[in-house]
Amino acid sequence: MGRKILRRRIIRATLGGSSFVREEKLAGEEPLEIRFGSTAFTTSMRTPGDDFDLVAGFLHAEGIIARAEQLTSMRYCSGTDEDGNQTYNVIEAQLGFGAQVPDLSAARNVVTSSACGICGTNSIDEVHKKSNYVLNPDDGQVQLEALLKMPDTLRDAQRLFDSTGGVHAAGLFNAEGELLILREDVGRHNAVDKVIGAALRANDLPLRQSILQVSGRASFELVQKAAMAGIPVLSAVSAPSSLAVELADECGLTLAGFSRGQSINLYTHAQRILGTK
Repeated sequence: MGRKILRRRIIRATLGGSSFVREEKLAGEEPLEIRFGSTAFTTSMRTPGDDFDLVAGFLHAEGIIARAEQLTSMRYCSGTDEDGNQTYNVIEAQLGFGAQVPDLSAARNVVTSSACGICGTNSIDEVHKKSNYVLNPDDGQVQLEALLKMPDTLRDAQRLFDSTGGVHAAGLFNAEGELLILREDVGRHNAVDKVIGAALRANDLPLRQSILQVSGRASFELVQKAAMAGIPVLSAVSAPSSLAVELADECGLTLAGFSRGQSINLYTHAQRILGTK
């Protein structure tokens, strides 16, 4: 697991009981700076690992790239910690033909929390302008039974969560309920960017027959990322926000929430979920 897991001695206290010292595993969280050439573009907090997937997914969500060939290279820049070890916390990305080169004079020179999305798109209209794919009503049809099993399948595959209890997960499934890609991160937006970035780097976009299952709630940013990758169905374990539902409705995306056991809430475009009465 490397830097994904850190160990720390803690005091375990119980009400009316004794306290004792034990070692606890913590999910790693470190900054990742994205650069174009020598110019820093943005810095985000993330769990180390699958960093190239994260960068690719983030640049896709920003509308900077649409295809793998528009990101010609990525490499870690030199940088060391106080002990002289390589930090692997700075990635230089090289854009290719067709990429939308960002205005680096307006680069984000602040560190963004892992709990917060850093997409530059702020309105529903802008999402439509930046998305390269139209969500076809016939794409992504899935049986209700298969959809309801996805949260448990995702949870069973979460090795980092098993060790730390402190990360979100995103998983890409096919219509039969097979888990295709799993990524974990302290930031739920990062986990989704890593999943979409992995698919983009494999030249699998648009993901027209895929279902995106997330371990937490469904926010505006997650709906936006799914729609821009051509994903027709987004299912969350917890609730969606009102703006997430509005955006999903406008984009033609099926949004589901509270997927737990035998029931699920279908907020938009429920026709893709087969087996409902």
